[in-house]
This record gives sequence, C-alpha cells and structure tokens, in this order.
Amino acid sequence: MSESLLAAARLAASPPVIPVSMLNRLARERLESAFPLCWVSGEVSNLTYASSGHVYFSLKDASAQVRCVMFRNRAQMLGWRLENGQHVEARVLVTLYEARGDFQLNVEAARKAGVGNLYEQFLRLKEKLEREGLFDNETKRPLPAFPRCIGIVTSLQAAALRDVLSTLRRRSPHVRIVLYPTPVQGEGAGAQIASAIRAASERQECDVLVVCRGGGSLEDLWAFNDESVARAIRACTIPVISGVGHETDFSIADFAADRRAPTPTAAAELAAPERSTLMTRLVEQRLALRRQIRRALDQRNQQLDWLAHRLLHPAQHLAQQRTDLINLQRRLDNGLTQASTRGRQALASLTRRLLLARPDSGRLARRLEALASRLHGEWQRTVNGKSGDLTRIAASLTHLNPNAVLARGYSIVTDEAGNILHDSRLLEPNDRIAVSFHRGRAEATIVSVTEEQDLPKTQAHLTR
Repeated sequence: MSESLLAAARLAASPPVIPVSMLNRLARERLESAFPLCWVSGEVSNLTYASSGHVYFSLKDASAQVRCVMFRNRAQMLGWRLENGQHVEARVLVTLYEARGDFQLNVEAARKAGVGNLYEQFLRLKEKLEREGLFDNETKRPLPAFPRCIGIVTSLQAAALRDVLSTLRRRSPHVRIVLYPTPVQGEGAGAQIASAIRAASERQECDVLVVCRGGGSLEDLWAFNDESVARAIRACTIPVISGVGHETDFSIADFAADRRAPTPTAAAELAAPERSTLMTRLVEQRLALRRQIRRALDQRNQQLDWLAHRLLHPAQHLAQQRTDLINLQRRLDNGLTQASTRGRQALASLTRRLLLARPDSGRLARRLEALASRLHGEWQRTVNGKSGDLTRIAASLTHLNPNAVLARGYSIVTDEAGNILHDSRLLEPNDRIAVSFHRGRAEATIVSVTEEQDLPKTQAHLTR
C-alpha cells in the first residue's frame, strides 16, 4: 500500500492533525490521478521566460484563469515562441505546486488555437511517412561539392526568391540558375510544387534543387506539408535542399529533403560554395601542386644523376669485372699460401710436442737394468743381514730354552694348581707337588720343609 493510501486510511480512521506538506502532497496525488492528460484552450497572459529556460504564464478566458508552467525541455521542442495575447491550445497535466499550494497546469505541448486540426494532420502524416522509411538518413543523398547548375522551386513573387538569387550571385556568380516557378500557397499549391519537382527531375538540368519559401503561419506553409510534395522529393533523381519558413518552422518537406536549411538564404549557402573561398582553395592547391611537382622533379633529377653515375660502358664494366677477378684470384692465392703456412707451422709444432712426449726406450731399458742390478744387490745384502740376525736370535733363544736348562740337570717344581714354585716357604708338609725333568715328570708329597740355612733342600717323598 502506498504512503498516500496509508495516510488516507489513517485520516479515515481518526482525524489526526497533519502537516501542510502532507496535505499538499495528498492533494497533488489526487489531482494527478483524477485528471488525465487533456487539452485546454485559453489566452496567454503574465508570460515570463526564466533564465533556467522554464516558461511561466497563465491561461485565461472571459471568466477564469489558471497558472501554467512549461519546463525547459518541453519549451525547446515547441518550435515557436509564446507571446502574451496569443490564443493557444495546451496539452496539460493537472497538478498542484506543493511548495506554495498553487493549483497549476504542467504544459506538455502547445499549439496555436485554430490550427489544431492542421497540426494533428501534420503529425499523422509525419508518422505515416516515417513508418514507411521516407525520412531515413540512409536514403539521403550527398550534395554536390561543385554544382554547375542550381534549380529553384518557388514562386516568382516570393521574397525568398530574391534572397536566394542575391546569395547565389554573391557566392557563386559563375553557377547557372534554372527557375521552376510554382505557387507556394493556396489551394492546389502542394500538387503544383510536386509537379515542379518532378519536372526538374525529368529534365536533368541541375546538379542540386532548392525548394524554398519565406516564413509564415502553419496555414501559409501548409502546401509543403502535402504528401505528394514529400514523395516527389524522395523520387527526385537529384539532391534536394528544403529551405521553407524560418528556423523554428518545420514541414514535411524538411524531413523528406536530403538536407534541411533553416531559411531560404541558408539553403542557397548550402547549395553553392562561396566563389572567393573556392578561389582561395584553388590558389592554395595550385601552389601545393606546384611544390609537389617541383619536389618530384628534383627527386627524379637526383635519381637520374645517380643512375647515370652507375651507368658504365660494357668494356668498362668488363674491365672492372676483370680487375675484380684478378683481385679475387690474388686474395685466393694469398689465402691458400697463408693457410698452407699455418698448416706447416701447426704440423711442426705438433711434431715437436710428439717428440717431447715419446719415451727413449733404449735409455729407459739401460736405466731399468741398472735399477734391477741395484735392487738385486740391495736384496742380497738385506737377506744376508736378516740371516745373521736370525742366527743370533736363534742362539739367544737356545740359551733361554727351558729344555736346555733341564738337560743340564735342573727341574721345575709346580704346585697342584700348576704354579711354578721357586720358594720352599710356600710349601707345607703333605702338599702335593709336580716335578718336571728334561725327560718326564714326577709327582711328590712334601715330607718336611727346612729353611735354607738349616738344610740344603726340601725333603720330599716322590711318587711315580
């Protein structure tokens, strides 16, 4: 539910106190929803054009008036200027200006009173031809840059004709002009304008065609809103410029033409370039062309000199080639000689290195024999020395051999554990001992032990 409906529901439930801004907003919403867009007629008064581009005025009749505003974007599309005292028909939205609580009309479009039907016909025809593609930019033809003949479709009595002729005489006096006279206002003027355009297309006398007329009201310009005129313009075989009315006036012919000019004078300026400007451009281009030609000639002369310098007599060419061949032969011989010399030097260097690296087998053999003789002598001396040492060591071992001592009558006494006894004080009577001789071994029992100073030895009873 919108805010306005909620507010209305609250008002219906109870009459609360509401601010003025809410009241004005509710009133505006009710007015805009209650009144659709509509047409209102009246006289313009209190007209003001604001600096912002918006237009403020009042519409009045004999018994009432209402404030109106036409915003800038709508005013720019109007095509004519509002004035006080004008009778107009305005397409409006009924609303309320909330800030001041003023009842006002927002004007969407306006037309002069009395021409509403004509304007509606204009809009319908424009929409119809636009749907057919008669106004498509893709079908527009470019204007000739340098026309030799310009055709003019207008009335002989029209002030626009004098403006066009004076403009063409001033800008392009050399251009030929062909006039196709026709009424431009009144009953049947549209058909006669279309006939004049078709005649110009069939006669093919001109490079461009200007269809023009001075300013006036919508009724005065209505002949150029004729469907036959629009179709004749599009069927014309030469480009067409439309210069009908003033800058704010628009006609069907303007949309159908290849180019629209805001005034007849502007149409003449579009049709013919200014002679002085063309002459200035011609002089500039002539000078530029002369400079380019001179530059090209200088380049070609320089190239010719270079080619002439390169051009030689065949005999000179052959002599030059012979000289080149001799030089090449000399370079080849020098190169071969140098390569051969370098090869011999490399070979000699390698030979020396090989000789230095190859062993002298005779000398080495003699040295090997000498070393072998020395080795044999040293080996013999070493063996003899070691044999003497071995004999001496063997003799020493013989003296130290216990068996040799036993052979001389000595014996070895051990206790039961096998320990050698060398002191009688270690024995007690009845101890078992073992006596080892040079040949054999005997066991004995100690009978008595006597100190060394008493008896010469210990008495023992031997047991075999």
